[in-house]
Amino acid sequence: MFAPRMKDIKMSGIRKMFDLAGENAIHLGLGEPDFQPPENAINALKKAVDDGCNKYGATPGMPGLRDAIVEKEKRYRKDLTRDNVVVTAGGTEALMASVFTFIDKGDEVLIPDPGFVLYGPQVRLAGGKPVRYPLFEENGFVPKIEDMRITGKTKAIIVNSPSNPTGSVIDEKTIKAIVDVAEEKNLLIFSDEVYDEIVYEGKHHSFMGKYDDLIYVNSFSKIYAMTGWRIGYVMAKEEYLREIAKMHYYTMACPPTPIQYAALEALKGSQDYVKKMVTEFKRRRDVIVDEINKIKGFRCLKPKGAFYAFPSFTFNISSEELAMRIAASNVIVTPGTAFGQNGEKHLRLSYANSLENIKKGVEIIGKVVEGLR
Repeated sequence: MFAPRMKDIKMSGIRKMFDLAGENAIHLGLGEPDFQPPENAINALKKAVDDGCNKYGATPGMPGLRDAIVEKEKRYRKDLTRDNVVVTAGGTEALMASVFTFIDKGDEVLIPDPGFVLYGPQVRLAGGKPVRYPLFEENGFVPKIEDMRITGKTKAIIVNSPSNPTGSVIDEKTIKAIVDVAEEKNLLIFSDEVYDEIVYEGKHHSFMGKYDDLIYVNSFSKIYAMTGWRIGYVMAKEEYLREIAKMHYYTMACPPTPIQYAALEALKGSQDYVKKMVTEFKRRRDVIVDEINKIKGFRCLKPKGAFYAFPSFTFNISSEELAMRIAASNVIVTPGTAFGQNGEKHLRLSYANSLENIKKGVEIIGKVVEGLR
């Protein structure tokens, strides 16, 4: 009865842990800010609904919103226009529409391991073959060209910076190395940069403006805490966007109209909201890393971006089993293997939670692992 394409597609390990959460669980597994969207964006959404802006809109999105996105991204590439933007249902649909536009049966796509849970399944659903490239703790979870297995069937590379789940940030030297090999091998680059504003030291380095055969994905979900509003965008050169827009149309017809007014207001308004959120995340990051590293058997690098800690552990137990034992004590974390085989012996902890809950949750984790030593 079911289509063969679904045979090897499993439910996300993140969702599995989410479903285990008890009513009073401390949730260090959620990949979303624990803030509400900016007030001006909320008011713009209400106004749009009240003003009757509830009908279908243009398939690629409102011209005003696309122009505002261009103004933001011109910091990386000056010649962008609204014809380089399609507004989507979050970064998820942006990536899905793009992968289905370019990837066909037998195409190999390099994906990070550990990496975000969508990459592999989306490639497989499009008929392609995901080929994992490892990210190692000793290299700060930054990719290395020599670990990428490029063959005659390789069509694209997916990159993610800042990274979910590791919090790593790709530096300019590595970007150049990836771009150089993509140019030499005639490969597409899909760049997922949805955490671009959540960087704690230095600055975010984008693939935008560095390579012409680039599919750039971004979102309002993380930066403006609009995860449930499902609004994002994809950018590429016009000839690519025309094809992506067709897949986007047959996926959802057009992005939700009132939400676009809210996203536009978020971009046009003061960015103090984002700065305050990042400052708070940095404070929490410093606490969670320090607390985890106090637990014997754990080692946690300090993430440079996003809002995830990705500690390794030395206990003789799998990541999933450890996460399940912690869940039994009413703290939800995500096993590293939810993000690929190279995530074994790691946990992902989101610090999109209060400092009180972070400290209490890590304290409970410490008690759980005492019996493992």
